[in-house]
Order: sequence, then structure tokens, then C-alpha cells
Amino acid sequence: MSDIRQARRWFDGAAFRQDLRAAWLDASIALLITLAIFAWLTWRIHAGTSPTIDVIPTFAGGAGAYWMYWMCQAFGWSGLLWAWITVLLGLVRSSRPQPWFPLTPATVEKLHRTTSLTTIVLMFAHAFWFFAEEVRGNAEGLGPVSRVWSAFLNVFVPGVYPSGTGVIAILIGLLALYLSVPLGLAYYARRRIGARTWRVLHSSIIVVYVLSVWHTLLYGTNVWFDGWFRTTMWLLQLPVAALLLIRLLAPAYRPRSGVLDALGRWAARTAVATTVVVLLAVAGSGRDGGRTPGVDGAGLNVTQAMVWAGLVVFLIVVGVAVVRAHRVAARERSRTRISSETYLDR
Repeated sequence: MSDIRQARRWFDGAAFRQDLRAAWLDASIALLITLAIFAWLTWRIHAGTSPTIDVIPTFAGGAGAYWMYWMCQAFGWSGLLWAWITVLLGLVRSSRPQPWFPLTPATVEKLHRTTSLTTIVLMFAHAFWFFAEEVRGNAEGLGPVSRVWSAFLNVFVPGVYPSGTGVIAILIGLLALYLSVPLGLAYYARRRIGARTWRVLHSSIIVVYVLSVWHTLLYGTNVWFDGWFRTTMWLLQLPVAALLLIRLLAPAYRPRSGVLDALGRWAARTAVATTVVVLLAVAGSGRDGGRTPGVDGAGLNVTQAMVWAGLVVFLIVVGVAVVRAHRVAARERSRTRISSETYLDR
């Protein structure tokens, strides 16, 4: 009876709590790395080697007062690192198992779930410390309630942040944060929505990772302008693109065989292969559009309207794919039931 009640629930709370308990070691390592990044960022500021003091000159006079902003940056970088790790694990798990790989599919899946939960927490911590810095920075001319409300709007409401690169960077960062929750936690609703539907829904989370990298490249340039670090960031995207291509060529689950499905797979393979070539070209040339010391950067070539339009298109595509997967699963269940009834009638 308990299994029946569990199957009827939308959210598998027991599995979620079990994964939360299992994530303690992963989260502890992430916290230690975050603190190490925080110490390094703080040292760079006080040593005068961080471009942040050039981008925002007011920091030069009292860098210690902005420790919450450094903490925000530290959680942002560790969050991106954990997003990279969990995306790699997810792509390995959803690809055809290879005999040379040292970890079993069950181990990879467990690590993918725990690192996913840690990533979501790191993303929220990143946003929280930015909110705390906004509250502190809004001290002039605002009362306590107005300071908190203004900071909340700027940090947690998409499209409200009013100035600079943040008009786009914070918008796409928030979209990544808010999309990560339903797409990441959909695993715990897979019994109710169906395994096929869940796989289609969860596979779209790669867009969250793309938004996170985009957010970092736009807003992380006040830590590093260009050079080896940005080149390394581009090179780190190569294994993601390569594993995504392998996932498309050799998925762990049998893909549907319709004409539209085949066209979609070939379009995705072509896009990913092109992405690999572009990543190599960007990393090799160093021309990624990032800031260069002493050179005025180009203006934003993406508007908020474009980002919102892209979100609408994304939601429509995912919605259509989910509905189609649900219908295919329903037809398969119906055929299985009819076959079973026919066999019993014999």
C-alpha cells in the first residue's frame, strides 16, 4: 500500500531527503573550495592585481568593506565549477556505458544527483550574497525596508536590475537559477510523469548550463579581463561539447525512430559539432569578445527583449517535446496492455 501511495505522489520526498543526506560530503568540499576562492579573490584585491579595482574604482579605497561581494563572486565561481562537474556526469550517465569507464552507471547517477543539488545551493548562495551587498550598498537615502525591498527587486526579480552589463547578465543568471530548480528536481517526479517524459524534460537542463557560462563571461570579466583564465574557461567547455556529441550519437536509451526525431537528432549533432569547432577557434585565437585592459569594450548587442523571446521559444520547444514524449509513452502502455490481454485470452 505504501508503494501505491508513493507512486501517486508528485514528488518523491523520501528519495529527495536521501540524496540531501548523501550530498553532505560533496557540499562540504564545495564550501571549502568556495572559501579558498574567497581568500584568493580578497588577496588579489588587496595586492592590487585584480582588474576589479579598474572596473569599479571605488573599490580601491576600501576593499575590505566589500567582502560580501567577494563572497558572492566566490560562490559564483564554485557554482559554475559544480555545474560543469554535474553536467559532465549527467552526459556520461545518459550516454551508452563504456567498458573502460571506471565508475558504474549507478555510481555516476548518484554523483550526478548529489552534485546537482549542491549546484543549486551554490547558485542560491551566489545570489544571496549579491543581495546582501546590494542591501549594504543602498544605505544612502533609503530606510531599512526600502533598502531590502530595492535589493530584492534588483537581485531576485528578472529584468529589474537597471544598469550596465547587469541588465543582461543578471537577467540570464536569474533565468538559469529559476530554471535549474524544476528541471533539476524533475527527477523526483519521474514516477508520476513517466521516465520517458522525465528524460526529455531533464535533457533541456543543458540550456541552464549555457546560460550560467554566458552569465559568467558577461559579469565575471571584472575578475579577469582576458588571458589564460578566459582561455581556460573556453577550453573547459570542450569536454562538455564532446560528451554532448557522444550522447547524441550513442544515447543510453533507445531513441524514437520517427522522421521528425531523426531530423532533430541530426540537427542537434550538427549544432554540437559546429560548437566544438567554434570553441577550438575561440580558444586558439583568444578572440572571445571579452574585455581588454585599457580598451573600451563594445556595447551590449543583446537586449532584454531578445532574452525574453528566447525564453518563450525555449519553453514552447520543451513543452512540445514533453507532450509528445508523454503521448508516445501512453501509446506504448496501451499497446502493452492490449498485448497482455490478448495473451491472457489465449
